Amino acid sequence: MIQDFDKLFTPFNIGKMEVKNRIVMSPMGTNSASPDGRISVDEIDYFEARARGGAGMIIMGCQFLTEELAQGSLEGILEKDYVIPLLTDVCEAVQRYGTKIVAQLSCGTGRNAFPNMFGEPPVSASAIPSTFNPDMLCRPLSVEDIQLILKQFADSAKRVKAAGFDAIEIHGHAGYLIDQFMSPIWNKRDDEYGGTLEKRMRFPTEIVQSIRGAVGPHMPILFRISCDHRFTGGRTIDESMEMLKMLEAAGVDAVDIDAGSYETIDYIFPPAYLGDACMDYVCAPARQAVSIPILNSGNHTPETALNLIESGNADFVMFGRPLIADSDLPNKLIEGRREEVRPCIRCNEECIGRIAGRLTKLSCSVNIQACNEKRFAIEKTASPKQIVVIGGGPAGLEAARVAALQGHTVTLFEKESVLGGQLASAATPPFKNKLRELIRWYENQLTQLGVTVKLNSLVTVDNPALELCDQIIVGTGAVPFIPSIPGIDRENVIGAIDAHLKRELVRGDEIVITGGGLTGCDLALELAMEGKKVSIVEMQNTLAPEVFFINSASLMPMLSKYQVQALTGHRVLSFEKNGLCALKEDGTEVFIKADTIINAFGMKPNAEVSHPIRAKYPNKTRLVGDVVGIGKVGNAVRAGFFAALSIDSTKSNQREMQFN
Repeated sequence: MIQDFDKLFTPFNIGKMEVKNRIVMSPMGTNSASPDGRISVDEIDYFEARARGGAGMIIMGCQFLTEELAQGSLEGILEKDYVIPLLTDVCEAVQRYGTKIVAQLSCGTGRNAFPNMFGEPPVSASAIPSTFNPDMLCRPLSVEDIQLILKQFADSAKRVKAAGFDAIEIHGHAGYLIDQFMSPIWNKRDDEYGGTLEKRMRFPTEIVQSIRGAVGPHMPILFRISCDHRFTGGRTIDESMEMLKMLEAAGVDAVDIDAGSYETIDYIFPPAYLGDACMDYVCAPARQAVSIPILNSGNHTPETALNLIESGNADFVMFGRPLIADSDLPNKLIEGRREEVRPCIRCNEECIGRIAGRLTKLSCSVNIQACNEKRFAIEKTASPKQIVVIGGGPAGLEAARVAALQGHTVTLFEKESVLGGQLASAATPPFKNKLRELIRWYENQLTQLGVTVKLNSLVTVDNPALELCDQIIVGTGAVPFIPSIPGIDRENVIGAIDAHLKRELVRGDEIVITGGGLTGCDLALELAMEGKKVSIVEMQNTLAPEVFFINSASLMPMLSKYQVQALTGHRVLSFEKNGLCALKEDGTEVFIKADTIINAFGMKPNAEVSHPIRAKYPNKTRLVGDVVGIGKVGNAVRAGFFAALSIDSTKSNQREMQFN
């Protein structure tokens, strides 16, 4: 059944500004600005693509008032007039498509500054510990400092108005500096900026007034705020509702609301474990508190967005990572092409993960073109080639898709009966439904692009298609690593892939998983959610150390909630008929009872097919994905994308290939 998303495409006003539809791009920094504060041309292309794709409004990631308050972050800085020309370029690139663009202004992260941003101690409302270095106390802002910041807000607002922005959003969100004034857990002041709710709200309301004085009565001002910090001592929904009323009274034209803080950082960048629309619960009370428009974000899908607009509890629904994954999401919905929307898999690895973990600019695990729209543009070739792709995992699927988009003739071989590779097994838990969507998306794309897909086809080095084709891309993935442990071939011992795909092999209620990486933890959670009693045996002292810390902030509490027992510091000695023997770090041997033992010791590259092919056809073979080195979904997709994008189109084999 085709769902009607028309209600998402009705106009709505914020103040005197009409927005053409209800889809708003959430503010997310790209970490791509120049050190002098000017945004990059890549960032302009990035936002232009989202406007072309149909978003009604785009809120750029926060731009800082000064270099000092930016604390080393590579976002825009509004301190000097020379930043205005490039800001005008991004405004006009977006407005060309009838999309409104909003400048989000920030006076900094305060206590939440990342360790790489430390020079001197970060500033805050009070002398409280820094989030990432509790041994370092923040420097409290003086009243004189606050007055200077208010002037800087006014100066910055004038610059973004001059650049041509349609509106301004104040970043008072999730424990950043403004929020540190608003919340008693961080604000310990005893002057006019601390104590009662009215005094704690003085700083944000004065910011609103300062901006209003700078831009005049008509330019809309939005305020981004977390309505539920979700940790003991943090701000609750009830208190937040009183704050919303004060913001409305101060002249705010709309509120951008969700939940979370750096103490519950998974709600700032909600991973797959939190599910769909995980923060829409703040909207109903907000609707009762204020009469101004409400915007809401938090793992929305097109369906949850429609439900929220129809409920009347919000006026705009915000998509951050989904619009990174597919810039054309709005246009596809309005054109009735829901199945063509490329899903965000909520992995956080290549968006915030690249910024926080690698200090580089934003990208996307499933959309390699994000923030490189022109550099990685896919263009039609004038010299089509015959391309063979071996392996239907994420690397092979992406390679086949991109090669077909370029106009090449593509045949994909997959030895299994379904596409997806390891994604097919990893996608079985309910919290990994976006991986299932990704597989379906690739299937649909390859069908539309005319890629010949041959399932149940194991390619060997003597297959004539390999000789006849122009280019071979091999993504045969990985196979389970099976250590030489006594009893590992027992009937009650199975592999993680079989546990996902052949659930009938998981017998009994007591399950032990050997290997506490992401695969083992996800499988443990899946089985525990089904009512099994699950233990994880892991040789290291921590579970899943490779998991990105924001995702881990959701995963570990969920494992605890479903009573998964973590037996870290245990090395497996042998598998027995009704359990396993393990050696603890102190040298004690223990027996762990189990009805079924599931091995998740990890994977190793599957070189059985790839290496003979590369040896025979070295000049036209490229290996991609796990067959080169074990990685994550985004690594595989990127490898497949690059392999296809770099196909040499100077010559081609025009012979018709005959396949066995």
